[in-house]
Amino acid sequence: MDRERQETYNGANDAMARAMEMAVTPIIFGFLGYRLDLWLGSAPAFTVGLATFCLGYLSWKMYVAYSVEMQAHEARLLGAGDRHVHTKRAA
Repeated sequence: MDRERQETYNGANDAMARAMEMAVTPIIFGFLGYRLDLWLGSAPAFTVGLATFCLGYLSWKMYVAYSVEMQAHEARLLGAGDRHVHTKRAA
């Protein structure tokens, strides 16, 4: 399999994993908060609080991961650009 196709498949797999994480994890935390609310007899404070906390954490985590990936991608692009500049000067 050629490299570009494999990178495309890897990117699609990563996107699907992130989408599932963004959808399922807050639901799990919300459910746990709901059960905690039922047990304590409180308002939906734990349900909303845990789901919101989880969503905030996931958003922050994805932002940090995206920033790191983009810095690595920029470094690869700039590194490739530097080689082409040096090659042209030498020729």
